[in-house]
Formats: sequence, C-alpha cells, structure tokens
Amino acid sequence: MLEQLSPLGGITHRRMFGGVGVSRHDLFFALIADDGLYFKADEVSRPDFEAAGCEPFKPFGGDKAMSYWSVPLDALEDPDEMRVWSTRALDAALRAKAPKSRKR
Repeated sequence: MLEQLSPLGGITHRRMFGGVGVSRHDLFFALIADDGLYFKADEVSRPDFEAAGCEPFKPFGGDKAMSYWSVPLDALEDPDEMRVWSTRALDAALRAKAPKSRKR
C-alpha cells in the first residue's frame, strides 16, 4: 500500500496504535490497519467515499467511527484512481489543519 502512494512524493510512515500512520510532508492523511488502507475524509469529501461504497474506520471493533474511510477497490488497482482519492484525503487533511475562523 505504501508503494502505491509513493508516486505522490514525500511519503513517510510510522507505527501507531497497532497500525501504520501515513503522512506526506508531515501532513497525516492516511492509515493502514487490519490489512486495509483508510484515507482522511471530512464533510466535503465524505459523500464521495459513501457513494463509492467505502466504510468508515472503526478502531478496535467499536461503534465509534473516525474521520478515515476505506479506499475504493478500484483505487487499489489503478494508479490514476489512487491519485484522485489520495488527493481528496490530502485536501481533507489540509482543511482540518487550517485555522478556524473566530466567531464574534
């Protein structure tokens, strides 16, 4: 899975919570757990993941889902699709990292 992400450049990974966290230029955007790849999603990108039949990541078999969703099987088999989905995840990670505007 890491090899499939390597064309993005700047990919690093580290063990965490029984899985592997994946970053690009220090921006955490994916995780590998239970032999699956999950990408960061948010309110903007979540509908795309839902429409593709992806599932939310639920650590430790619990009911609480995180903001990471399984990657569509098509993307795992097609480098162009992988680029599209990984870009969505990177965009969601950037939006999550952006400073929130203050309400007055």
